Amino acid sequence: MGRTGQQMRQRTAKAMSTRTTGDGAHGVVPRDRHRGRGRSTSVSRRARLRYWFDGTMARGTSALVGWLAVVTVLLIVVFSIVVTVTGMQPGTENAKGGFVGQLLASFFHALDPGTVAGDSGSWPFIVTMLLLTVAGLFVVSALIGVIATGIDDRLAQLRRGRSLVVETDHTVVLGWSDAVFAIVRELSVANESRRRPAVVVLAERDKVEMEESIREKVPDLRGTRVVCRTGSPLDLGDLALTHHTAARSVIVLSPETDDPDSEVVKTLLALTHGGDGPHVVAEIQDPQNLEAARLVAGERAVVVDKRETVARLIVQTSRQSGAAAVYTELFDFDGDEIYLHRDPSLAGATYRDAVRAYETVSVIGLASPDGSVRLNPGQDEPVGDRELVVVAEDDSVLAGLHRTTTEVETARIVTDPVAPEAASRILVLGWNERAAVVVRELDQYAQPGSSLDVVCDLGSPDVPEVSNLAVMVSHGRTSDRGTLAALDVASYHQVVVLCYSDDLPVQRADARTLVTLLHLRDLLADVPVADRPSVVSEMLDDRNRALAQVADVDDVIVSDEILSLILTQLSEDRRLEAVFADLLDADGAEIYLRPVGAYVTPGEPVGYATLVEAAARRGETALGYRVAADAHDPAAGYGVHVNPAKSTAFPVAADDRVVVLADD
Repeated sequence: MGRTGQQMRQRTAKAMSTRTTGDGAHGVVPRDRHRGRGRSTSVSRRARLRYWFDGTMARGTSALVGWLAVVTVLLIVVFSIVVTVTGMQPGTENAKGGFVGQLLASFFHALDPGTVAGDSGSWPFIVTMLLLTVAGLFVVSALIGVIATGIDDRLAQLRRGRSLVVETDHTVVLGWSDAVFAIVRELSVANESRRRPAVVVLAERDKVEMEESIREKVPDLRGTRVVCRTGSPLDLGDLALTHHTAARSVIVLSPETDDPDSEVVKTLLALTHGGDGPHVVAEIQDPQNLEAARLVAGERAVVVDKRETVARLIVQTSRQSGAAAVYTELFDFDGDEIYLHRDPSLAGATYRDAVRAYETVSVIGLASPDGSVRLNPGQDEPVGDRELVVVAEDDSVLAGLHRTTTEVETARIVTDPVAPEAASRILVLGWNERAAVVVRELDQYAQPGSSLDVVCDLGSPDVPEVSNLAVMVSHGRTSDRGTLAALDVASYHQVVVLCYSDDLPVQRADARTLVTLLHLRDLLADVPVADRPSVVSEMLDDRNRALAQVADVDDVIVSDEILSLILTQLSEDRRLEAVFADLLDADGAEIYLRPVGAYVTPGEPVGYATLVEAAARRGETALGYRVAADAHDPAAGYGVHVNPAKSTAFPVAADDRVVVLADD
């Protein structure tokens, strides 16, 4: 191969030498053999003209059409001169108008082949016009080909998605993953109250394929226009196509590559390259890269730790059945979500007064002017100049809030003290990169004397230091029925099934998880419902969520889905970062689903306002309630009702739960 390359270089050098030392027939002639250190050459006029012509032809369809027009004009002029000078034109209408009339006649012959059929006169004239018509046929054929090629090129350019997006106040999504569909779906719901909303997606994928995938996965866009562009978010030119400087917000997704965090950091650098712009929301896979991303983005960006966030959600939902449905209701735009609202009329009131104030809105915390948030503060905490953290159906309802007039049935309120939480036994099946965070979070919630058993057959468990849990790690095939039966699953209080996302592809990892869940369902079938452990499963693909519900799982956490909801919420209001941090942090207020009998006496249905007052007397904030009879019905929201009206009557059944925010 090296010898062949050397021979080619020698032949090329020889050919160049021949051209240079020749007589200029090839366009290069010697100028001065002794000037400077080498030999200087001059380019011939013919070579310059050809270079200029090639340059004009390379300009595209417009240049080609221009040259065809020049050729057509030359044909018409030349043939008109020949006919006029030789006097070949017959004494007919062709001769009318002199030279100008002949120009018009030649123009018709060049562009319309049928014109020659009506010619009469001498044979030289007919033959001349026939030659002009044939030459015109070549020109017209070439023109049609050039126009067709130009249209094809234009369509191909449109398919590549390389035109500038002319939108304002839109949302830009950079990157592509399965999270795109959830983000677009949620944004379409959030944009229903906006005029001509738009979402722009920039990714290194074919534009048409992206649009077709979004139409397939999100058939109802509710009036939101989705514009896709092909390009790299790391390229400043490609990034400019999205018109991100005029956008409302930018969402940076973690790409499906070997080193996703480095690409996210580079994208943040590209976004901050031009100075000021909209606020940015980005996700980071590895917590070690979190600070670097925040340093790059500065104050403009909210950087979400994907691993930490998903792990915290898994832990909180594993502690009580139904918590995942509550978090999903708060994080998505399809039901009730969290907003910040200022009400000057409550400036002199306490937090307890604010909680009881509204009929259709639930107050859950206070936000200070410096951006800090406190969920479920003390009941006697003054509101002052702080904003209210509220749960409402939509931000449009905040403009016309009505005060509640529902009476509280104080005789139904239970005042018994809350029983302390006992030590628990926890079982974790499987291991992945999030497992260490899950163990650490479980330890923060566990009471002293609790135990944790970890069983996995893939990966190498690296258990962090814990203070409240006694951890035991063993190896075994978690999808094997014999292994699970030997564990005596019914003796545990919590069972967490993690997927093998580090070692298996998405669908294979979810398949292993589903098999494990089916075995767990069978092993727990004979155990009374009240004595069964809560079973929480982690899924990678949202399409497998419905399959997991067949196994009677208490909650299913789809990592990409739940994180997409959080990113979308933050893109609409970055102030919610502090709210979500307090909500998911073990040191702040957490969501609990507690027996309704601990709040009101059983009997006739009771108004939700009474439950709100009962929770307030215990230092808690009521969020809603859960009907146990609908716990496994997706159509009924798994029985979860967040932010009901204060006048709503709640049936007091033994297994029903009150959803509250509490510090422990």
